Amino acid sequence: MTKLGYHISHEQFPPGELLRLAEKAAEAGFDFCLSSDHFAPWNNDQGHSGFAWSWLGAALSRTDIDFGVVTCPHYRYHPAIIAQAVATLDEMFPGRFWISVGSGQLLNEGVRGSYWPPKQVRNERLKASVDIMRALWKGETVSADGPVKVGEARLYTRPRTEILVAGAAITPETAKWMASWADGLITISQPEEKLEKVVEAWKENGGQNKPMKLKVQLSYDKNPDDAMNGAHEQWKTNVFGSDMLAELRNPQQFEQAAQHVKPEELHGPVNISHEFKQHIEWLEKYIEMGFSEIVLHNVNKKQDQFIDDFAGNVLPQFRG
Repeated sequence: MTKLGYHISHEQFPPGELLRLAEKAAEAGFDFCLSSDHFAPWNNDQGHSGFAWSWLGAALSRTDIDFGVVTCPHYRYHPAIIAQAVATLDEMFPGRFWISVGSGQLLNEGVRGSYWPPKQVRNERLKASVDIMRALWKGETVSADGPVKVGEARLYTRPRTEILVAGAAITPETAKWMASWADGLITISQPEEKLEKVVEAWKENGGQNKPMKLKVQLSYDKNPDDAMNGAHEQWKTNVFGSDMLAELRNPQQFEQAAQHVKPEELHGPVNISHEFKQHIEWLEKYIEMGFSEIVLHNVNKKQDQFIDDFAGNVLPQFRG
């Protein structure tokens, strides 16, 4: 049975509101939640950016469902610190937390004020960081002088369970690279032909027996015009390619890039519809592709309406 999750968008809502929404999603029947990990929002209309790691502890303590996070463990952070954070959460809430890792975006990592390296260098640091975290979780004392430096790091509080590390990939090239070392794939919804290429690259390069997760950007509203306008207001800065998304520094630059994006151009990057049947058909296609966990991210601001209506009309269609 495919699990359906609720997305925790720290860019769009204050942490206290997100905690309430996570509790509501759990009570409504969502199987898990996925948290973003941003230092800045994509645009100023979104307007928030709480610290995911302190929030996750509160959310896990207030619910009984699983949580994941999408993070970059090697630039704004150090992998030993992320390993410690993950171990702490798993010690308190064993088996309920997983991590997804990516090579980062300047929007978040630029807070360090240092040189922003090219993608290949960031990939090298990402793989080195995952190796460091896995060694620390096993109880090893780690020193390294490679892409990421570590000096005699050791975790004195280790995780109780094995930690799943999913690779975050938007392009076939990244999916191909991650397939040999990540425990699973997480990607985002795209036009069907593009998403199929990501899945194919993953499966053909070592990922065929590993779980695939999908984050679906959607905009649902009872009113079709509000569904479209809500998507455009909140998500027009996210319709660009992954290279561009990784290189812009602040919300103002994203807003400048998106100033000529028309509402109809959100179709494709976002599944926009007021009809439950249409959303169910989209989800059925993703399941046919092999995704075992699907995160639903309603990108407009009407979260209570989304949780209530999808809990009553969409989630039951995917229960055994």
